[in-house]
Amino acid sequence: MKTAMACMVLALTATTAFFTTEARAAETNRAQTIIRNGEQAAIRGPAQFFTGTVRIDPLYPANNDMRSSGGSVTFEPGARSNWHIHPVGQVLIVTSGVGRTQEWGKPIQEIRPGDVVVCPVGVKHWHGAAPNSSMTHISICEEKEPGKVVEWMEKVTDEQYSQYNGK
Repeated sequence: MKTAMACMVLALTATTAFFTTEARAAETNRAQTIIRNGEQAAIRGPAQFFTGTVRIDPLYPANNDMRSSGGSVTFEPGARSNWHIHPVGQVLIVTSGVGRTQEWGKPIQEIRPGDVVVCPVGVKHWHGAAPNSSMTHISICEEKEPGKVVEWMEKVTDEQYSQYNGK
């Protein structure tokens, strides 16, 4: 009986939340935005923040109501980001290839398609491709303040990058 009651309460709460959200959207005349594939130009990852060849394809920008932004980032073999932190964290969704990521002071981890990497707030890390494979991931970041999603640090040295032990 308690389980049935809990399910009914959850269903009513979800329904109320749905209609409240729908009413708010109608009141403000908001609408979905569709960004068509190819509408946004890809950019080369700046050498100031990346080692090797990196292509960044913007997916969606942050706006006033939604502070997250997304991009698809492709690292050619051996390419990688500098060490960096995110003031509100980051999520990476690996979509192709074989990559690597590392938190400061911890071993390098291999990442593959379907893997999701959750980078906590303020954790120093890097990510990129394996030496013999490109790697693409979707990056989702949230702004702490307008335009501030990352704090870039020093380059990952070749010696640091080569420390992967296959585990």
